Amino acid sequence: MQLTLRRLPALLFAAIVSACSALPSENPAKVLPEVSRPARNKIAHVVILIQENRSFDNLFATFPGADGTRTGKAYPGRTVALVKHPLLDPHDVFHGHENYLTDYDQGRMDGFNLSSLVGGGQAGAWPYQFVDPADIAPYWQLAKRYVLADHLFMTQGSDSFTAHQDLIAGGTQINPTYSLINAPTGMPWGCDAPAGTVTSLISKSNQFLNGKGPFPCVGYATLRDLLDRHGVSWRYYTPRPADPWNAFDAIRAVRYGHDWKASVSSPQTNIIRDVGKGRLAAVSWVVPDADASDHPGTNVDYGPSWIGNVANAIGESAYWKSSAVIVVWDDWGGFYDHVAPPQLGYGGLGFRVPMIVISPYARKSYVSHTPYEFGSILRFVEDNWGLGRVGSTDVRATSIADAFDFTQAPLKYVPIKVKRAASFFLSRPPSTQPIDSDY
Repeated sequence: MQLTLRRLPALLFAAIVSACSALPSENPAKVLPEVSRPARNKIAHVVILIQENRSFDNLFATFPGADGTRTGKAYPGRTVALVKHPLLDPHDVFHGHENYLTDYDQGRMDGFNLSSLVGGGQAGAWPYQFVDPADIAPYWQLAKRYVLADHLFMTQGSDSFTAHQDLIAGGTQINPTYSLINAPTGMPWGCDAPAGTVTSLISKSNQFLNGKGPFPCVGYATLRDLLDRHGVSWRYYTPRPADPWNAFDAIRAVRYGHDWKASVSSPQTNIIRDVGKGRLAAVSWVVPDADASDHPGTNVDYGPSWIGNVANAIGESAYWKSSAVIVVWDDWGGFYDHVAPPQLGYGGLGFRVPMIVISPYARKSYVSHTPYEFGSILRFVEDNWGLGRVGSTDVRATSIADAFDFTQAPLKYVPIKVKRAASFFLSRPPSTQPIDSDY
């Protein structure tokens, strides 16, 4: 059942790469007049917490009122039970675009057992599991009190490199025909990649060109363009500045511009320090350290405590009354999900991943069944400050605004119970380990 990808003549490959190189270095965002804009609603701070590699069914298969399942399909169409499993997982399943095609199996959603494990061997029954809710109690506490979205789809069926790009840009389109997909060929990624590093491409008709893309230091527009243009502050928290999962390391204008020092903050625990010192930016992205990322195949996972502590820091501060905290997982990590994603081109949409929306104005104890994609998060930020559009998937995406009720009495924050206090994270140096296996 594994799909065989058609190969194009070498001359066509060369023409594509040449066309990419000939493009202007910047693809300007579609902006409104250059003015500083206050928030239009009651939200003055949006914090996007980015976790790793979990499908919706893997974390919330049994969540009350959500579109989860206790059974799955394995090729060739047989029904299998999803097994309850600890959050700590010894195996990591490959989850690039090729694996997405295998898992998706033309909409039958039964190929997860045919993917491969990192380190060798077929995935078999391993993707068919759901995490014991007791292991991720902070996530369930937050989801039960605020909003859990059960139809957020990745922008692409791909791995973390493009997923993290999609969360700052809404897409990775480098010219009218092709978008980036999958991880680059070398580490680190982005503008700090070694010479000879290349990317892969995919067309709107899903023609996949493996390793035939340009160097991964790009000039397409991101949400940063709109924020800077309108004087709206932002910060990107990452364990190390040149960390592969620092999405802005791949954005030429940021890596070699003023924002690299002004708005990229390391280590990631600075988010807690900045909240405590009254320095929270209007828009923040937060990338975890490896041991707090929820990524499978690790020996420890402090992810639930990490997220709980960041939420508590904001919830117990003066920022709570004007904040929206969005917890999202970047890709499905090879784990089973039963909902077939809509097919909109450029390798997407990808599989469902969980999203939790936390705010005094989040609908109370609400499960949103609205179809979202990563561009939906961008659209909410854009509309909240009247920024215009980046011009990627934010144009078509449905905003996450319906997860809020700005007429309700603000919800009081109730601290989340965590196993490890904030001091545990603040006192530890970065692990120096990559948070994903996409390299």
